[in-house]
Amino acid sequence: MSILSFNSDSDQPALTKFFVDELSDVLNAEKQLTKALPQLEMAATSPDLAKAFAEHLKVTQNQIARLERVFKIIGMSPKDKKCKGMEGLIAEGQAVIKDTEDGSATRDVGLIVAAQKVEHYEIAAYGSLRQLAKMTEKAEIAQLLEETLQEEKETDMLLSNLAESFINEDAKQVDG
Repeated sequence: MSILSFNSDSDQPALTKFFVDELSDVLNAEKQLTKALPQLEMAATSPDLAKAFAEHLKVTQNQIARLERVFKIIGMSPKDKKCKGMEGLIAEGQAVIKDTEDGSATRDVGLIVAAQKVEHYEIAAYGSLRQLAKMTEKAEIAQLLEETLQEEKETDMLLSNLAESFINEDAKQVDG
């Protein structure tokens, strides 16, 4: 028997309510990110970094559709709950833009750091949700969340590779 019970009655177990609440939170996080990524793209100096942000916007839009599909599978309308964690992380990214010189390698390094904080937040969220979903009898939910988790890990690795390949070296040369 599944410890998560998705049904239409309002007397769902506390763990089910928690799972749905966390789905709502991450849905909002992804929606906030779709507004922030174009700002990061425009602020990036490196064409490769700007391209990574643009490509991740498309991935994020697909992740939103995937979350909406999860809601459909559990028989609920997609709803989002204000994600304060993502709000704070996005504010940190905006501070990097404000506090660094336009066109500098330092800004790109700062943008990568801010973006990786977002990715690590999402990795934690999707990893936890996937684990909870594995406890259900709905393997499709776990698979959808796993797909998103892998995309977040790939984005984190891409950002690490960008930082290691040239941005950090450029920042050292410029700064000192």
